[in-house]
Amino acid sequence: MTQKQWPATIDEAVGVVIATLPDDDKASIASLSEPDLIGLHFGLGTWIRNNLGLHSGNGRLLESTGTRNADDASLVIIEELWRRLREDVPKVH
Repeated sequence: MTQKQWPATIDEAVGVVIATLPDDDKASIASLSEPDLIGLHFGLGTWIRNNLGLHSGNGRLLESTGTRNADDASLVIIEELWRRLREDVPKVH
């Protein structure tokens, strides 16, 4: 992903991640508890940091997360991804 293609907002970043993840991974992430999201730091978090420019000058995305640190920013994106995936999971009545 080139700099011009980098997402500038959390919403755009989550959209990129959702478009990239296989359905099985989306379901696995949605099933996690919030405290367990930290377990995604080295796998998905690394992918986010490397591919969405958090280590390469994507200041707009970093700023949109409200953090100054790429590690913290990737967790903000993962948390929003998790919330969005949980919203999309069909509710069983």
